[in-house]
Amino acid sequence: MIDALLSSVFTVVLSLVFLYKWVIIISAVLTWVKPDPYNPIVQMLYRLTEPAYSFVRKFIPTVFGGMDFAPIIVIFVLIFLETFLGKLFAGM
Repeated sequence: MIDALLSSVFTVVLSLVFLYKWVIIISAVLTWVKPDPYNPIVQMLYRLTEPAYSFVRKFIPTVFGGMDFAPIIVIFVLIFLETFLGKLFAGM
């Protein structure tokens, strides 16, 4: 019973990490086309991604040559988290 619960929790967490990784990617790609900032989808993506970007920017300078590397750093952290949790789950 406990194994099934832990398995379900890990699956949900891994799915959320995977989904958030795609939200970051979509948000980064959208910045290349300068979308309408009043579009509700653009606003939602901004609200979902900006806290993670702000957290990274607090510790690491991310703007080099006019390009912001915060999304790439966040994606690397999410890939690490996804891999770590996957290995942790596989070891249980």
